[in-house]
Amino acid sequence: MSRIGLSTYAFFWRLSDSAPQPLTLAQMLQQTADLDVSVFQICDYSPIESWSDAQLRELKQQADALGITLELGTRGLDTAHLQRYLHMASLLEAKVIRSMCFTATHRPTHEEAKQLIARALPAFEHQQVKLCLETYEQISSADLMALIDAFPSPWLAVCLDPANCVAGLELPEQVIANTAARVGNLHIKDFAFSRRDGWVGFTLAGVPLGEGLLDYDRLIASVRPAEKGINQIIEHWLPWQENAESTCQLEAQWTQRCVEFLRSKQDQE
Repeated sequence: MSRIGLSTYAFFWRLSDSAPQPLTLAQMLQQTADLDVSVFQICDYSPIESWSDAQLRELKQQADALGITLELGTRGLDTAHLQRYLHMASLLEAKVIRSMCFTATHRPTHEEAKQLIARALPAFEHQQVKLCLETYEQISSADLMALIDAFPSPWLAVCLDPANCVAGLELPEQVIANTAARVGNLHIKDFAFSRRDGWVGFTLAGVPLGEGLLDYDRLIASVRPAEKGINQIIEHWLPWQENAESTCQLEAQWTQRCVEFLRSKQDQE
């Protein structure tokens, strides 16, 4: 079974300091439930890293009351950092931790990354949590797969987001083909190019799901998330609008449209 989920990236502007009243995790969980969505991925939300066990248990209680399954997302392969996330995952009963090979301050070589994964993976296997490394422009999908395929473990997988790799001059369909066999998590967002003013270059930005360059049907046919139990997590690349009110309002509209799009596709299947 593949379930629809929301990421904190679906609330990017509404949780930011740009919003007059930034949303809390509790409010984001409630809004997720209001859309009848049953998965929420807390992704790149650094405040949670300093939460106490009691705070994490309270969040889990709220998620349980709302019927929501939690996932986590962070960046990097540092051993202590991943151990911290595994501890949070145990309290939140999260079975997916998305990460990336690089952080702002640490860019391991291929061999260094292999050593770090080898060090971390036994704990993920023991806890039965999937470590899903995301596709993005800073590492080619071929290099990412060379790293992941060095480990046959089902607890190491890909978090596939074809949009991220366009900036590395990789076509989405090639990224999908390269990674499909090892996908454990899907980030769903649509995107398109538009001309800059004066036709001086392009902007690559988000658009509502189904209106851009993401070949969603190809993605699903290749990955087969329903068959493999891979959740589809909604994100956005929504550019800032004229002001906070219009930006936050449009973000909420995009989220609802994305949920409706994915539901219509599931109904067709």
